[in-house]
Amino acid sequence: MRILIIGGTGLISSELAALAHAAGHDLTLVNRGRSTAATTPPGAHVIHADATDAAALRAALHGARLRRERFDAVLQFIAFSPAHVADDVETFAPLADQYVLVATSAAYMTFDRLRPLTEDTPQENLHWEYARLKAEAERVLREQAAPVGLPWTVVRPAHTYGPSKIPGYTGNSAHPWTLVDRMRRGADIVVPGDGTSLWTLTHARDVAAGMLGLLGNDAALGEAVHITSDEALTWGGIHAAIGRAAGLSPEALAEQTVHVPSDALVAASPSSAGGIYGDKMHPAVYDTSKIKALVPGWSARIPFEEGMAEAIAWFEADPARQTVDAAANRMLDAVARIYRDALARVPGEARI
Repeated sequence: MRILIIGGTGLISSELAALAHAAGHDLTLVNRGRSTAATTPPGAHVIHADATDAAALRAALHGARLRRERFDAVLQFIAFSPAHVADDVETFAPLADQYVLVATSAAYMTFDRLRPLTEDTPQENLHWEYARLKAEAERVLREQAAPVGLPWTVVRPAHTYGPSKIPGYTGNSAHPWTLVDRMRRGADIVVPGDGTSLWTLTHARDVAAGMLGLLGNDAALGEAVHITSDEALTWGGIHAAIGRAAGLSPEALAEQTVHVPSDALVAASPSSAGGIYGDKMHPAVYDTSKIKALVPGWSARIPFEEGMAEAIAWFEADPARQTVDAAANRMLDAVARIYRDALARVPGEARI
């Protein structure tokens, strides 16, 4: 297949590019060429352009003499607004046999009980603009692609991690090593709530394998599908697995752990409100029967424990990757100190 990836150097897109290249597909990437976390597969054609600028993208495709050649599949990883998708429909209607929009499962409605999420779960996120815009982008695609004859598929990843991304609840997104650094130097580890809420994490390579199986797949046209692991862990279990991969004993991690409610973390870091209130504070378990039906033989094969060992090794292979977020450290230290002090006062002040 001739595959065009808009992106190709991000967490999931780089894994997809590697798998597509290994499978022998003709691969073209469009990106700005700024990533230091991923390399381009050998032999892949790279177009350096600002893919968020429709005019620049169209000029780049024309300049690369691709205007009259069709792609079997175009995968859009960096569209975060409905306007961007509307531009894409116009750009790729004459170029693509399948347009794949990478959306998000964070757009699903949340519930007051454990309910496995399906692709038919209504989309409603009252707290996170990112998720609302992704859902609106899906709507624009459904409404505008059919009239111009652009076949489409929507993929909804959930919380995805990989070699360059160590997942956490808050405070380590921009600098993923921050959490491991805190663990290894004995700092407080902030775990949300009682650490018992269930959360699904999926390795980027597993997501990419599912996506590759959707390309050129007639049964996937006109469908939205999430691609997630069946392994749901508690937040306590997630931190325990990261701690084991980082070399901590269970006793050391237990001593360092401070349980803090989400409200306190949002109060300390208001910019995290969308990702916490609109996503991570709610249990997330997924029904994966649709992706398994569309891509027979696919399943998420990388256990979180194994994925974390790989991620720690990736960061340790180059100390330059081990950057930490000083502002997040100050916030986490302050919140943990407040809760430790409060807990220390409880026996004397609240004893019955």
